[in-house]
Amino acid sequence: MRVGQGFDIHRFSNDPDTPLVLGGVTFEGARGLEGHSDADVVCHAIVDALLGAAGLGDIGTHFRDDDPRWAGCDSTEMLMRTVELVDDAGWVVTNVDCTIVAEVPRISDHAASMQQILREICRAPVSVKASRAEALGALGRREGIACLSVALIARHSGDRSRYRDA
Repeated sequence: MRVGQGFDIHRFSNDPDTPLVLGGVTFEGARGLEGHSDADVVCHAIVDALLGAAGLGDIGTHFRDDDPRWAGCDSTEMLMRTVELVDDAGWVVTNVDCTIVAEVPRISDHAASMQQILREICRAPVSVKASRAEALGALGRREGIACLSVALIARHSGDRSRYRDA
């Protein structure tokens, strides 16, 4: 078994038409984040945790922010590709835990939907929870959102079919 950690942070966008996407869920009416892709800090943190655990580099290695292929992309696509890379390297995702740090919006109303989407992509249990920065620093001043993630992976047997439906 191996463990990896991931972290991502994005500032809020000044464009009122930018949607907020976290864990593959669009938060209607919430201010979006600025980024090369859809700036989904949850998916990005999970990608880094999984890549780190498998010894496969980091998000910038596989999904460069100067690569037009990833401009505006849905970050769940990055996560799906990462799960494939982890699988190809001989590992299976065992579980993932995420903590979103945000003053706004309210995360708890969407946590179950995020967990469902992420569980299906990772084919493993995923927990999503939230914390506040308690008015400290840039996050506390409501300048953006961050996410920390931890992933556990295990070597898979030759028969990977049982992991496809987890």
